[in-house]
Amino acid sequence: MELRDYLRGLRRHWFAILLMTLVGVGAGYGWTLLQTPVYVAGASGYVSSTGVEDLGTSTLGDSLARSKVPTYLEIAGWRTVAEHTIEELDLTTRPEDLVQRIEVSNPDGTTIIKVSAEGSSPDEARALAEAWIDGMKTEVDKVDGDGTPGSAPVTILPGDEASLPNAPSFPDVQTAVIVGGIFGLGFGIAFALIRTVSDRRIRAAEDVESRTGVAVVGTIPIVPGLDDETRLVDPATSASSGKGGTFAVAEALRALRTNLQFMDVDHPPKTIVVTSPLPGDGKSTVACNLALTLAATGTTVVLVDGDLRRSTVAKTMGLPGGAGLSDVLAGRASLAEVLQRTPKSNNLLVLAAGSVPPNPSEVLGSERMHTLLADLTKHATVIIDAPPLLPVTDGAVLTHQADGALIVVTLRKTTFDLLDKALDTLRKARGRPLGIVLNRAPLRGADAAAYSYEYRRDYTPSSTVPATEVTPAAAPTSAKAPRDAEGADVPSVEDSAPASAPAPASATASRRAGRHN
Repeated sequence: MELRDYLRGLRRHWFAILLMTLVGVGAGYGWTLLQTPVYVAGASGYVSSTGVEDLGTSTLGDSLARSKVPTYLEIAGWRTVAEHTIEELDLTTRPEDLVQRIEVSNPDGTTIIKVSAEGSSPDEARALAEAWIDGMKTEVDKVDGDGTPGSAPVTILPGDEASLPNAPSFPDVQTAVIVGGIFGLGFGIAFALIRTVSDRRIRAAEDVESRTGVAVVGTIPIVPGLDDETRLVDPATSASSGKGGTFAVAEALRALRTNLQFMDVDHPPKTIVVTSPLPGDGKSTVACNLALTLAATGTTVVLVDGDLRRSTVAKTMGLPGGAGLSDVLAGRASLAEVLQRTPKSNNLLVLAAGSVPPNPSEVLGSERMHTLLADLTKHATVIIDAPPLLPVTDGAVLTHQADGALIVVTLRKTTFDLLDKALDTLRKARGRPLGIVLNRAPLRGADAAAYSYEYRRDYTPSSTVPATEVTPAAAPTSAKAPRDAEGADVPSVEDSAPASAPAPASATASRRAGRHN
């Protein structure tokens, strides 16, 4: 993976990173609420000699006081000082524990002794600091004097009284919140990177091409307004109106059409299978819209519903189902009788699936199917909506008889493992993958493709439609004799089976049992 992939992963999981950071901040703040606050108060005293009467005696006394400071610092940590403080403040703690709450220091070059005391409240901390000064003075009188107050030649005199602390020294809320936020941010970034590395779903065209060696020939964006009821995009009106998000879809379909036309300039594919690894990837919708887009250029297009197990083309195109491909192959109807024109375009003919046979794979791989496709290809571009590749073998069988297959995958849903299996299925059937179509690509976000649809105001006329994509007036929904661009009749495929050949007895049951999507 490259640096841009990691950055894209961080952008993709930004919400998780933000959420974990906030959780870390909340955890840090919550930790401070669970701690017992500690307040620190300070008191000071100065070491001085007693009985000073003149300047010479004062100088000598000052030198004596300075020499006693290190000794008094050691006395400050004695157990007897702690016991005196416990007795004075009527505390219940042990002397050893109380000593841990006291810190005594001496500024350089002075005879000042500073005492810092910790307490659970401001008053307790101040009282402890002052009592500790008194305890030190009492202990000095015992060591250097006769034990009575002021009997020592050098004593500790109380200095500045301890002030009440305004805020606890522990816990530090600001530090705890910052540390918690840093830990949360670190966990969020680690989570995003792990998800990015372990994610097997398809997210970018570059990754697909580098891993499979098959070109991405189209990227269809996901836009509001296209649902199960409205799947078709009118290539003639979406370009000029730009209504909703259909402009983006129409432009993506034109790009797919262009890629197909220039895939092999000398021998462009004429029979194209549209399939997918699994159901639900939108292959039928892509096939129908691709057929409409090709027909908008004036090319004669035949859309064949090759999904005999679960046909959706007729419903999507707004045409009646009835007889179709399976009936032609069984000899119960001629091609001219079942081909239907769609009101969407005069250049588009639709061959529905027909009744469900008990053996769809054998029917689609028959010689009659091969002959039918060869005859249609002479006069038109054939788009075949095929079943998914992994559940059944129908799609691979049809691809073997066609010029190749477009494999439709759903961005952020289909995994590379499924795509690899689908391509392997095609290769085993000696089918040719024409390219991969990324469906339902977001227009915004970390996985958004680079589109230039915002330029439609500058490059799209507001009231005119290109002449090559004008939708003709609605034609009858059935055609007795389809014609190609030169006006020649598309030959129908007639086999030796009688036209009144009975349908298989299990056709109705197979229709219910054979559905895979």
